[in-house]
Amino acid sequence: MDALMLILLGMMIVICLLIGIYTTLYNKLQDYVIRINEVEAIIDNNLRDKYDNINKCVSLIKGNEKINEELDKKMFEEIVRLRTRKISNFDLDRKLIEANNKFITLKEKYKELRENEEIIAITKKIDDLDETLLVNREYYNKNIATYNKLVKLFPTNIVAKLCKYEEKLFFDRKDMSDDDFNDFKF
Repeated sequence: MDALMLILLGMMIVICLLIGIYTTLYNKLQDYVIRINEVEAIIDNNLRDKYDNINKCVSLIKGNEKINEELDKKMFEEIVRLRTRKISNFDLDRKLIEANNKFITLKEKYKELRENEEIIAITKKIDDLDETLLVNREYYNKNIATYNKLVKLFPTNIVAKLCKYEEKLFFDRKDMSDDDFNDFKF
């Protein structure tokens, strides 16, 4: 009877140890999932704010008759249409960078835009949002790198497989685990 009790006690200890290890590894993965989700929400809000500010600039530019006459009408059409399209934050970020670069080029070309108080204020907001986005992208990518490492390495890879966690792409959509080098675009 004593041998059976020792075996049962040993099995209970091993089961408790396994449950403890599983819980610790699961919580470690969850910590990174939560960090990634939180920073994704922050990036999403910042991108929406940047879109709104660029859209205000488009309205101000279109309101200036002299500049509006000389402009290519299609220059900012895509930015206006973005509201109705369903695109990822990755793609939205790229489109907003393109639109902001067009806006900067216009500002350099037209003195009226450089001296407009509203545009100066909006430009400051966009610059602040760009700084915030840069920091948040770096934080996101740092956490994605650690998360992906946890998903690949033993013993957390076992917990990841059980919970169906998969590797995630970096913010700029780079996939470090494939042989496609064309996804490294700037």
